[in-house]
Amino acid sequence: MSRRYDSRTTTFSPEGRLYQVEYAMEAIGNAGSAIGILSKDGVVLVGEKKVTSKLLQTSTSTEKMYKIDDHVACAVAGIMSDANILINTARVQAQRYTYAYQEPMPVEQLVQSLCDTKQGYTQFGGLRPFGVSFLFAGWDKNFGFQLYMSDPSGNYGGWKAAAIGANNQAAQSMLKQEYKDGITREEAVQVALKVLSRTMDSTSLTSDKLELAEVFLSAGKVKYQVCSPESLSEMLLKFGLTQPPAEAA
Repeated sequence: MSRRYDSRTTTFSPEGRLYQVEYAMEAIGNAGSAIGILSKDGVVLVGEKKVTSKLLQTSTSTEKMYKIDDHVACAVAGIMSDANILINTARVQAQRYTYAYQEPMPVEQLVQSLCDTKQGYTQFGGLRPFGVSFLFAGWDKNFGFQLYMSDPSGNYGGWKAAAIGANNQAAQSMLKQEYKDGITREEAVQVALKVLSRTMDSTSLTSDKLELAEVFLSAGKVKYQVCSPESLSEMLLKFGLTQPPAEAA
């Protein structure tokens, strides 16, 4: 039935569905998962790096976490080339706002602006939706710390905890059980790593398969920090999510 309606992004099926948008969401379902958790003193983002081949040289730069502005960062799941276009668009919009108003762009306004761009690609012929979902973490003076999730349709919403990418439904149901109001940043990191360890396709949790980033306040200023592999290994050991290295005989 869908074959009559899935050739154009602008055609609704009789059930009111846009199949091209749903196909884009399927593409995201095959990507490495990412989890965001809102705590009282910051926002935590954790992502799974999918190693597609042993021959592939692992990237020294982050591939799941991106800084948009001094007060906003995001985690990505989906087609990375699509994500790069949208991340650059968001960075330009944030800088234009700062240039015009001499203050950082409110987080939701930035998310809404980017989602308007994504929605446009579901509305005009000859285009396809962006095959990427985002988790936005940020802070502004009006609403403090915020976490937003957006999908290829241009929809977005504010969340206390959210998951995107592979096995996101299982991760989301686990987050419902594990999340508590008033959680601290360290507790949020522990919950995110615990959920990811149970929903990842990989059997063992190691620092080279993960990325962890945090947005928090330090000395009254917003700080974006990506956790180093060494610190990540220590956290996994501390929370009992990995085995200590065996001592050489």
